[in-house]
Amino acid sequence: MNLSERNTTPNKDEQKDIKLVYTQMERCRRCYTCVRECPAKAIRIEGGQAEVIQERCIACGNCVKVCSQDAKVFHRDTEALDHLLKSDQEVAAIIAPAFPAEFMTLPKHQTFVGMIRGLGFDYVNEVAFGADLIANKFKELIEKKGHRKYISADCPAIVSFIEKYHPHLVQFLAPIVSPMVATARVLRKKHGNHLKVVFVGPCIAKKNESSEIDMAITFRELREMLEHKMVTPGNTTPSGFDPPLSGKGAIFPVSRGLIQAVNLDDDVSRGDIIVAEGRENFQEAIREFESGLIRQEHLELLCCEGCIMGAGMTSSVNRYAKRSFIKNYVKSKLNLINTKQWEKEMEEYLKLDLSLNFKENDQRLALPSRENIQNALKNMGKYDPKDHLNCGACGYDTCEEHAIAICKGLAETEMCLPHTIESLHNSVEKLNVSNQKLESTRQALKQSEKMASMGQLSAGIAHELNNPLGVVIMYANILLEEMAQKEDVSEDLKLIVEQADRCKRIVSGLLNFARKNQVSYTEVNVEELARQSIQSIIVPQNVKAIIECNTSNKEAELDEEQMLQVLSNLSKNAIEAMPDGGKLTIRIEEDKDHVVFLVIDTGEGIPPENMDKIFEPFFTTKGIGKGTGLGLATIYGIAKMHNGQITVESNSLPEKGPTGTTFKVRLPRYAGKTEEK
Repeated sequence: MNLSERNTTPNKDEQKDIKLVYTQMERCRRCYTCVRECPAKAIRIEGGQAEVIQERCIACGNCVKVCSQDAKVFHRDTEALDHLLKSDQEVAAIIAPAFPAEFMTLPKHQTFVGMIRGLGFDYVNEVAFGADLIANKFKELIEKKGHRKYISADCPAIVSFIEKYHPHLVQFLAPIVSPMVATARVLRKKHGNHLKVVFVGPCIAKKNESSEIDMAITFRELREMLEHKMVTPGNTTPSGFDPPLSGKGAIFPVSRGLIQAVNLDDDVSRGDIIVAEGRENFQEAIREFESGLIRQEHLELLCCEGCIMGAGMTSSVNRYAKRSFIKNYVKSKLNLINTKQWEKEMEEYLKLDLSLNFKENDQRLALPSRENIQNALKNMGKYDPKDHLNCGACGYDTCEEHAIAICKGLAETEMCLPHTIESLHNSVEKLNVSNQKLESTRQALKQSEKMASMGQLSAGIAHELNNPLGVVIMYANILLEEMAQKEDVSEDLKLIVEQADRCKRIVSGLLNFARKNQVSYTEVNVEELARQSIQSIIVPQNVKAIIECNTSNKEAELDEEQMLQVLSNLSKNAIEAMPDGGKLTIRIEEDKDHVVFLVIDTGEGIPPENMDKIFEPFFTTKGIGKGTGLGLATIYGIAKMHNGQITVESNSLPEKGPTGTTFKVRLPRYAGKTEEK
């Protein structure tokens, strides 16, 4: 027997750059449906975009069928076919037996054939006759005595899948051409080798099946041509197919079509042929055949759920209606068939060489190491088997398969939907924290700018008042000494001296706020400093004062007198905020090279409308004569003179009531250090 070798790419040198199935990137929406539906996993995700890997693709067209955005498209040959039909060459259209399921609205098949002739074809033939021949050859093959079991080879996507991903099973492919190629050989035997043969059917994979076919178009493309050429049932003449005419081969495009075409035993208890169709089923059958579990049965495999559901059909719905149209067509055909003529033509063309060899085309990728797989899983947040959700949103059945695909360069970590959502939530949380910090910094900058301008004004006023005020105090004291004997004048002078001293203290406070005074650094025990601040004020019996020192190093370089003033004033304010009693806590903590004083009360809190003004000079909520409004302003200035920072948190909320206030003074532990921003 002379065996022809299968050429999977027509005119390989000229066509090698043509992409049979490819992605229109601008339409791809990161849904990964194509990844899920691709049995060969011939799709690489890069930058979220799904790219078809041509050398791995089996052209099944599943991705084309399932893409809701029409991002997956296939190479069209309508323009090239139009040029061919306008040439002087004889051209035959060989029509796949699935045509009744595509053109269900036409009243009879003669109308359809007449429309095909209307496009300019010289001959219109049935691939179903080639199916009759192949079914006969397959029956002869499996009825031979022997242990070898075969896998049907009439579906080009199945053949390509085995050649690329199970190459050691190539030896089990039935060494018979497909019905399409068989029909082409019949027509060239009948009309001569000059004849150009164009296949019309439901399958994209047919475009790359054999160099014996000059061109292959899908039913989708045929409809486009009919519409473009305005070919309709009304302007064409009905016509029958050209001989040789088919018999039961017309049932090929439905499930178990090959078995039914040759009346093979399909009884489960007696038959030895397993039929598997569809993306998942055919792969499972191949795996079980490969493992030896079903090595005693032949396999009839279809990549689609019957050719009537091929990617070249214009509709992927109404499966059972399509089956019904095919069966009705076959019944009517068999009622009218000239059996003697059919048998004569079958006998004649069964003498043709319908054999075929297949070649291995191994496209398997090496399995990555366990370490690399684990690293990929960790990058997706899968640290433990319980983290493996196996939700399939990425297009892979399991998290492990996704990780392997990442290692092979076919997938990306971001394809994991749960991980991406979790990462997004974390990013949102971090963004919220950053926004809060940014807002806090903005408010602090605004407050700092306001305080700086007020400080400049305060410093100017203080300097202008300081000298004349010093003269007033000096002469008031001189007069007080001289007039000590005159009681009526003495009392007036005492009042002048007291008020002048008060003015002096106010000026000193303004200078502190404006940071114009000097800091005298000494080494201070911060816990002892806090203790002295409590001892320097009167603590009522209904207030409990606590000192908490949470530092490993209690020493810090500070201006002891000024910091004693800070803690005393804050403690005094805290006590005044708790008229009904409460708890006063001075907590000392450390933060890198900083010491932190927290003065915490359980008092009335600070109303939100006052929070931005509490450090401003002369702002006070106390009654007239009870305060100058310089206490917190002075504290603010002292903290800044130490290159530190003072902040306040208060939880006085209308719906919760007063829950206390915390003043936080953060200072560099060593002199000359600057507060970190």
